Amino acid sequence: MTTTPIQFFCTDLDGTLLGDEKAARLFKSAWENLKPGQRPFLTYNTGRLLDDVQQLLGQGLLPQPDFIIDGVGTNIFNAREGQVLKEFREILDEDWDLRRVESVLHSLDFPLEKQPDHYQHEYKSSWYLNDAPQNHIEQIQVALENAGVAVHVVYSSFRHLDILPKAANKGNALLWLLRHLDIPTTETLVAGDSGNDNAMFSIRGVRGIVVGNAQPELLERTQTETVFQAASHEVCAYGVLRGLQHFGIPVDGNHTDDESADAPSIYQALSASGTEVTGDLTSEQLSLIRQGYHQAIEALKKNITPLGFVACSPADNSAEGTDENYLSVWARDGALTLIGSLALRTQDDAIHQCQRQTLETLLRHISPNGQLPANVRIEGERPDYSGVGGIASIDSGLWVIIAFHAYVSQTRDLDFLRKHIHALEQAMRWLGAHDSNNDALLEIPEAGDWTDLFGRSYNVLYDEVLWYQCNICFGRLLQMLGNEQQAGDYLRWARVIKREIITNFWPTTRQEMYKNVSFAEQQYSIGDARYLIAQLTPFDFSWRCDVLGNLLAFLYDVTDARQANQTFRFLWGVGVNDPHPVANIYPVVNMGDKDWRPYYTVNLLNLPHHYHNGGIWPFVGGHWVRFINKLGLRGLALQELHRLAELNRLGVQQEWEFNEWAHGQTGRPMGKAYQAWSASEYIRACHALNVVAGH
Repeated sequence: MTTTPIQFFCTDLDGTLLGDEKAARLFKSAWENLKPGQRPFLTYNTGRLLDDVQQLLGQGLLPQPDFIIDGVGTNIFNAREGQVLKEFREILDEDWDLRRVESVLHSLDFPLEKQPDHYQHEYKSSWYLNDAPQNHIEQIQVALENAGVAVHVVYSSFRHLDILPKAANKGNALLWLLRHLDIPTTETLVAGDSGNDNAMFSIRGVRGIVVGNAQPELLERTQTETVFQAASHEVCAYGVLRGLQHFGIPVDGNHTDDESADAPSIYQALSASGTEVTGDLTSEQLSLIRQGYHQAIEALKKNITPLGFVACSPADNSAEGTDENYLSVWARDGALTLIGSLALRTQDDAIHQCQRQTLETLLRHISPNGQLPANVRIEGERPDYSGVGGIASIDSGLWVIIAFHAYVSQTRDLDFLRKHIHALEQAMRWLGAHDSNNDALLEIPEAGDWTDLFGRSYNVLYDEVLWYQCNICFGRLLQMLGNEQQAGDYLRWARVIKREIITNFWPTTRQEMYKNVSFAEQQYSIGDARYLIAQLTPFDFSWRCDVLGNLLAFLYDVTDARQANQTFRFLWGVGVNDPHPVANIYPVVNMGDKDWRPYYTVNLLNLPHHYHNGGIWPFVGGHWVRFINKLGLRGLALQELHRLAELNRLGVQQEWEFNEWAHGQTGRPMGKAYQAWSASEYIRACHALNVVAGH
């Protein structure tokens, strides 16, 4: 590390400072706590346009910068003085003529469609051009050059065409600004995550921060001693903070800003109730956890087939009647199994190939309108697009996109992403069509998700949380392909979804009721919630606590630490982890309840404390362990992981069956044995708590 002080810090936004809300808020706090003499100039260098950046700053998530370079290096804004630096535009004007650019493009015999006005400005002409081969892009470049226009042609995601001035890129704009301010490049630090940040890192003399979630094209071009490479878990602003510390800027990068601020009070409450919370495991308990880890890997391998992961081991389960569908590559089960087992990717090639094949099989059978199959039977590779009663499975597509992002983020396989980006975009359109009233929330048919024999519908918490994460993940995938513009659309929409989830699913008597509100928003009358309620319709709501939906909400950063602490106290208090972690809903639905359905008696599946009606699900238990750990209660999370190991060890025929579910009162295992997601989520929880080292 060199000792020359940093005068100027220039950072990308999406995927670098943005992408993890808690990390972004931590960066804001750490930056603003720097003393004036310690704080370099701060510049945001982004593909977003200025209006979008200013709107983002208005939300208070990031500190106010000194300068903003926007539009992929086509504009420089002095944020302190509130004005554009017109001198820079004079450089862009050289050999640039927007009218001539558009005239040339209109004359070409290509199916070009101009993008909406809010994507355009005087130094950027943006178009849609689907599935253009490389020679078409080269023809566009040549036609513009022959017309006397010096341009930079950017084509991304097989659809988005941007024409920029030749001098326009993030590096050129930054270098001009440094010279304008008379700041040496050797006293400049940059940060980024993707290939379009390469130009910043290419400036001679600059030092750089590459965040832990960086894409391969940036990693390949930044293998120098003046670049700090954050660890893989130091993603987004966490990696930026570590890099700032590395280069001598005294920021506080402690992750425990607000995440565990309420932890002491939780410990006090649990201790007062007589609960042991030290987390000190005996050697026998730790041995059981690690034994379970090895057994989970073996259980997972039982579910490997040439088409991908099946729901449960074909060799250990009978498949008669409707149970035949268990012997399928399920979109939901397969996606969760893939995500949970990703840590094994480099250790076991058979597991890795099965992860990849699971995605290949499901995407190969996407329907023409973008619907992913609920499952694909391993016998004859027959796709099924619905579940019991012919009801479409909405969360199947949501989970596949989330899993695809997780896989590509780990493998950095951009060719695999390019191969399937069209199918994923089709799936996003199909999913988005379920928001029929454009309120950012999906309308789910009854029994249209993983609780496929359970009566909930319309705006369902679990599905809305996945829809939020799905938009985040698809936006990140587009960023990996360099399509910052379209990625921004999805990431901004995700923020709208998050706002609507909190507004509608977290009731409070403190709403501003002087304004007009919908019926759904008037559920405030039930009081102040301590969790996100399970369901909303235009005429009613369910006040039950969907345990998995609430766990996912915190794990995916929909709820904050304060809200999650309230939820934890409630869930712990009512005993959703008793006798094992954890029941999927509280309280159960009893006969005579308005939420009861006659079909709950089908196969005696959804009687009280059975199956989706308050049954104990080991895969949800894995989420429970990670939820507690994220709250900062690692000691308690270890204890719950041990209890989860005890549950997975139980079996109907023999130990370590990793059964599908257990009875909510007796705790006895039920359902299929060697369930893939029961095993994979246990593996994931073990890795989250770092208990597999040295096993």
